[in-house]
Amino acid sequence: MSSLPAHAQLLDRKTAALVFLDLQAKLVPAMFNQQCLIRNSLILLQLGQLLRLPRILTAQYTKGLGPVVPEIARAAPSVEPIEKTSFGCFGEPGFVAQLRKRAPNARTLVAAGVECHICVAQTVLGALEAGYLVHVAADAIGSRTRENWQIGLNRMERAGAVVSSTEMVVYELLARSGTEEFKAMLPILK
Repeated sequence: MSSLPAHAQLLDRKTAALVFLDLQAKLVPAMFNQQCLIRNSLILLQLGQLLRLPRILTAQYTKGLGPVVPEIARAAPSVEPIEKTSFGCFGEPGFVAQLRKRAPNARTLVAAGVECHICVAQTVLGALEAGYLVHVAADAIGSRTRENWQIGLNRMERAGAVVSSTEMVVYELLARSGTEEFKAMLPILK
C-alpha cells in the first residue's frame, strides 16, 4: 500500500473497480445534469468492459424507483444490479460480500451515479471507513439540484475521497497512448 495520500496516487487498473449507483428510471430524469451524467457513466462502463475492470451496478428499491435506465443496462448486459434499500451500499446486508466476490482485488473504488449528496455520499463514506481509496467522477454523478451536488462533492472530498472527472479516470486507467485500449477509447472521448 502506498504511503502517498489518496489524492497523490494514480489509479491502477489491477486494483480498481467501478461502482455505478442507482441509475434508475425514476431518478435519472430528475437530475439537473442528466445528459452529462449518462454520457460519462457510459464512457466509464465502456472503459470497464475494455479493461476488464469489475463493474458494480446498484438499484435502490426498484419497486418504487424502477429498473436501471435502458442505456446503462444495454452497456452492461452481463452485470446484475445489486438491489438495496440502504442509501449507503456499505449499510446494505450482502453488498460487501458481493463486492468482494465481483472485485476481489479492488482496493480503489471509482464512484458514479445518483444522488451525489445521498446514496453516492453515504456509499463513499462507507467505503472510506472500510479502508478503500475512493475516486469520485464528479461529471458522472448527479443530484436533483446543483447545490446538493456541490455540497455532496465537497463533503466527500473533505472526508478523503478524490474528486476528479471521467476523463481523469479514463486516462489514469489507460496510463499510456499507443495501446489498443487507448485507440479503442479515443473515438468515445472525442
